[in-house]
Amino acid sequence: MNKIKKKTLQHNDMSELNKLDQNLIIKKIDNETLNIQVIDNEILMLIVGQFDQNLKKLSKLTNTNVFFRGNSITCKGVKENLNIFCEAIKFLINKYNLTNIIEKEDILLSVKKNMKLENSNVKSFKQLIKTPRKSVIARSEKQSDYIKALKENDIVMSLGPAGTGKSFLAVSVAVTLLMEKKIERVILSRPAVEAGEKLGFLPGDMKEKVDPYLRPLYDALYELFGADKIDKKIETGEIEIAPLAFMRGRTLKNSFAILDEAQNATETQIKMFLTRIGENSKLVVNGDPSQIDLINKSLSGLTKSKNILKNIEEIRIIEFDHSDVVRHPLVSKIIRAYQSKNINDQD
Repeated sequence: MNKIKKKTLQHNDMSELNKLDQNLIIKKIDNETLNIQVIDNEILMLIVGQFDQNLKKLSKLTNTNVFFRGNSITCKGVKENLNIFCEAIKFLINKYNLTNIIEKEDILLSVKKNMKLENSNVKSFKQLIKTPRKSVIARSEKQSDYIKALKENDIVMSLGPAGTGKSFLAVSVAVTLLMEKKIERVILSRPAVEAGEKLGFLPGDMKEKVDPYLRPLYDALYELFGADKIDKKIETGEIEIAPLAFMRGRTLKNSFAILDEAQNATETQIKMFLTRIGENSKLVVNGDPSQIDLINKSLSGLTKSKNILKNIEEIRIIEFDHSDVVRHPLVSKIIRAYQSKNINDQD
């Protein structure tokens, strides 16, 4: 039985959400005009952005005309677009109240059709991950489900394209549990084959061989927790870097293990990894079935394992698609274009 405590939205977090009414006054001027006052000047400046860049982007995304003066934002447009603009402002204020920051990507997130205020509070803000450097929230409904699964399930598999947050969110939850002393170790692993290269031909010891391939995980660790803190955890063994082959024969207790780039692992290797689970541990398998680097792509065990394990209730499987990509908007379009090409090639 997993002893890791489930973390839900705390009472003080809910009180932060309730600050919305204190920071926002919305007045209807006429059927096509709203006046919005943001009382807290710091929040207002973050919403407006440098040289009004955020407001200009919101105006374009919501198809409204926006004018800014003092602490007042005037918005003109049809009723539906005015509502979308208001919901975006509310979302950004709530985001700031919980995380003390409004990031560039939050502007696009705030107007996503599936992230209206009532849903964002329940699904997105409820799955808040607080780290020393920043707080992380779900940027799509699938991400919200994924974070919830990472907290509540012993084994989670996630499949989907790059940029959907599979590795970033898994690392966020794993190291947060480590910092809270709910587990004793985080293990980062991946298959030792990359685009036909084998580790034996690379210079350096095992850590130096594997490190370049785990760079995305390192980037996430450093961004969220700071390089000094993470390097110290690696030195003490609390964060362990291990090629997948080195997992054989081990039983992982009080651990959170992440197998990244699992599309390059065979069915047998994924089975071996999953059967390492021990008391008070969590295992996560992440991969993108469209980016298999194995010479014989049919050997990839990610999709096969998903189909084999899908009926086991305790194992949660999350499947992302291009709509969940949280990098530059062009990334989603590029992924969709290649997916269309592959479908056409099969016809």
